[in-house]
Amino acid sequence: MADYRDVDPLFGTLGEADKMIAEAKARGLRVIVDLVPNHTSSEHRWFREAVAAAPGSPERQRYIFRDGKGPQGAEPPNDWTSVFGGPAWTRLPDGQWYLHLFDTGQPDLNWGNPEVRAEFLDILRFWLDRGVDGFRVDVAHGLIKQADLADWQEPQEILSGQDVDKPRPPMWDQDGVHDIYREWRRLLDSYDGERILVAEAWVEPAERLARYVRPDEMHQAFNFEYLLAAWTAPAQYAVITRSLEATDSVGAPTTWVLSNHDVVRHASRLGLAVGGGRPNGIGIGDPQPDAALGLRRARAASLLMLALPGSAYLYQGEELGLPEHTTLPDEARQDPTWERSLHTQRGRDGCRVPIPWEADAPSYGFGPTDASWLPQPSSWAEYALDRQRGVDGSTYELYRTALRLRREHGLARGPLRWLSSGDEVLTFTNGGLTVLTNFGAEPAPLPAGAEVLASSAPLDNGTVPTDVTVWFRA
Repeated sequence: MADYRDVDPLFGTLGEADKMIAEAKARGLRVIVDLVPNHTSSEHRWFREAVAAAPGSPERQRYIFRDGKGPQGAEPPNDWTSVFGGPAWTRLPDGQWYLHLFDTGQPDLNWGNPEVRAEFLDILRFWLDRGVDGFRVDVAHGLIKQADLADWQEPQEILSGQDVDKPRPPMWDQDGVHDIYREWRRLLDSYDGERILVAEAWVEPAERLARYVRPDEMHQAFNFEYLLAAWTAPAQYAVITRSLEATDSVGAPTTWVLSNHDVVRHASRLGLAVGGGRPNGIGIGDPQPDAALGLRRARAASLLMLALPGSAYLYQGEELGLPEHTTLPDEARQDPTWERSLHTQRGRDGCRVPIPWEADAPSYGFGPTDASWLPQPSSWAEYALDRQRGVDGSTYELYRTALRLRREHGLARGPLRWLSSGDEVLTFTNGGLTVLTNFGAEPAPLPAGAEVLASSAPLDNGTVPTDVTVWFRA
């Protein structure tokens, strides 16, 4: 983010953004801005001023600069590591270090500085005045750091377990972030119409994440605990129940998400061994997913998710059943994780490859040549939209059917009532429908006379095969 009030020339102009917002509204669509408040680009005017200024100057107070440790301050101020690998500190020629929890080109802002807070309120107004409908807030759990910047020996990952009051990593999920979002919420509420704040917050447990969506803070928060849950009936039951209970306690809707731009696509992730962990990218030479199994489970998982009360977030391409590009050449990788991890973590490029629209067009419809900004695999032709639209049984048509039924039956508003939650089968009711997912090795029977409305795969003589979700009326 070099300029929060403009559009990167790569994508167009501010005037074109205004036109897009207006035309979206004319079509009943809402536009949400992806806001990055934890850090700026190193090309931002503020950071260039900070580098040019002296230690202790007001310009450096906008970021987190510190003197180093050891002789001549040659060691970083603490032991924090970057999410992308390597140290979280970079030293300037004058000897001071600046914090970057991500890449060196993404210096963290100092949210203890009133100037930073005032600047972002003005940025929010800038886009709200242009008619946007809200903001997806990047790294929403990272703005406030523990004041003493204490060392932290454990990996910088979301905490597992159910202890809400467990000590937090000093760089994540500090209580001070909530004061910021209360102020933002007051600003959004001062505008006419419905405006929304959505937190990208990798926070566990669900009770801790629910703090971000209390009535005077954000409206929704991505439910990454659900995304990370294992493909087993007990794990799915536990995370769904826990998520609903946590958000119900603060009067907010639960969210459901299976894929995004930071994780291996679920059509590939679910093709790996259950319980085998979540890889940070998959590449040449890595264990490869079972593509057929992954797609079968992905379709079942998507149909399960779309039956749950709350808000469902879909990542571009999942409606096509698109897998990860798991054989992307390493020399084509752009994610800084690959270099900063010293080539031990392949990173997120595999889920960011342009999706296929037209099977026989250059770049599958994304450009005049076959050279897209990330190379697309030849196997993706079968997933192209023009190969699936109107084709009975395609993943694209399955999503269209599920979304239509979700709307017609008011599934987003619930309530959900469990009928069974064993080790092999999950069954619940919602909106007059019954939803059954079979995780077991043997087919699961349907009630006699059941009217099937949607199924992630063909049924077998009135029974639900393994790794299949079905919606029916009893």
